[in-house]
Amino acid sequence: MAVTNLRQRLITSLLLIPVVILATWFDKPVSWLTIGAVIWGGLALFEFYRLVRNSNLQLQPLRVFGITWGMVLVASPHLTGFVSPATIITAGIILSLIWLLFNPQKESAFSAWAWTVAGVMYVGLLLSYLVALRLLPDGAGWVFLALFSTFASDSAAFFAGSLCGKHKLAPNISPHKTWEGAAGGMAGGMLLAPLVAMVFHLPISWMEAVILGLLVSAFGQMGDLAESLFKRNMKAKDSGKSIPGHGGCLDRMDSVVFASIVVYYYVLWLV
Repeated sequence: MAVTNLRQRLITSLLLIPVVILATWFDKPVSWLTIGAVIWGGLALFEFYRLVRNSNLQLQPLRVFGITWGMVLVASPHLTGFVSPATIITAGIILSLIWLLFNPQKESAFSAWAWTVAGVMYVGLLLSYLVALRLLPDGAGWVFLALFSTFASDSAAFFAGSLCGKHKLAPNISPHKTWEGAAGGMAGGMLLAPLVAMVFHLPISWMEAVILGLLVSAFGQMGDLAESLFKRNMKAKDSGKSIPGHGGCLDRMDSVVFASIVVYYYVLWLV
C-alpha cells in the first residue's frame, strides 16, 4: 500500500472511530447506531447493485426496491414487537416477484431479481445483526468487542502481512492476503477482545474473551474473502471511493457483519 493511501486510511480511521463510539454508546432518545447502520446499509446496497449493473452480467437489479427493502431489514430488530424479520423477507420476496411481471426485460428478469435478493440478504440481513447485538443486555460492550476486535484484527493482519507475508492465503480470490497476515490478524483479535471485555465488565472470563477474539478474527477474515470474491466476479477492485483510503461502504462492511453475527450467537447461546 502506498504511503499516501496509508496516510489517508489512518486519518479516516481517526475521524470515524470517535463517531462510531458515540453512536454506539448513546441510544437515547434514538438509537444512533441503528440510524448509522441503516444509512450505511443503504449506501452499501447502492454500491452492490452498481457493481452488478456495471459488470458483464448485463443485469438491471431492482435497485430502488432492493435498497428500501434492505434498509428496513437492517432496522428490523427494533420492529420485533410488530413484525418479524422473516415476515419482512417474505413480503419483500413476494412484492419483488410481482414487480417482475411488469419488467419489460423478460429474458433476464429472474436473474436480475436473484441479484436483488442476494444484495438484500448480504447487506440488509447480515447488517441487522449489528443492530440486534446492541439491543442485548450489555449491548454497547458487545458491539465494542465485535468492532474493535475486528479493527485490531484488520490492522494486525495488514502489518503482519506487509512485514512477514510470504505464503499466499487465497491467491485466486485476494492475491495480497497471506497466511502470515491471517495469523497476525488472529493474534490482534485475541489480544484486544479481553481488554474490551475487562473495560466494559462483560460477563465472560479472560479465556472466553480470547476465544471470542479468535472467532471474531477468523470469521471476519472469511467475510473479507467472501466480499473479495464478489468484487473479483464483478471485475472491480473496490466497491466505491466514499471512504478515503478504505474504498466504499460495502468494502468496510464485510468483516464487521461476520464478527457481529459471531458475537451475537456467542452471547445468545453461551452467555
